[in-house]
Amino acid sequence: MADRYLEVALVKRGITCTARLLDDRAPVTCAAVWNSLPLSGDVYHAKYARNEIYALFPPFAESEPPLENPTVTPLPGDLCYFSFAGTELGTRAHGYDREVRPGTTVVDLALFYERNNLLLNGDVGWVPGTVWGQVTEGLADMADACNDLWRTGAAGETLGFRRA
Repeated sequence: MADRYLEVALVKRGITCTARLLDDRAPVTCAAVWNSLPLSGDVYHAKYARNEIYALFPPFAESEPPLENPTVTPLPGDLCYFSFAGTELGTRAHGYDREVRPGTTVVDLALFYERNNLLLNGDVGWVPGTVWGQVTEGLADMADACNDLWRTGAAGETLGFRRA
């Protein structure tokens, strides 16, 4: 199979980067994401994991992908997939009151833009994610935009994923 690429964008800021899908390491997750593109949603900046931005989506795969190519220490440029039950994120402490409710499932697509990340959540413990993509172009500009998002806020910004 030829390499597949997608564009990751902070839409309002007009910043994009290109990522290669890791089909050889996370084939089920890559197929689920690829077949669901384009995807976009409100962007959040991580509170616990550190240098991470992400968007939340309703489940989009026919069945939930297994944990593939797992990590709890994502590297700069990693794209990760997480799935959470609403009860895991449904507290006001997480700030997802609109999107997450008990009895629902939510998919988190994340981009890690700098080093020293640790997927440890005080409420639930270790949170392994599937690394399904790696940024190949534009990470420095995206990292600058992510730092700006951290400092100035995410309100009104969208994180988008589409085929390149």
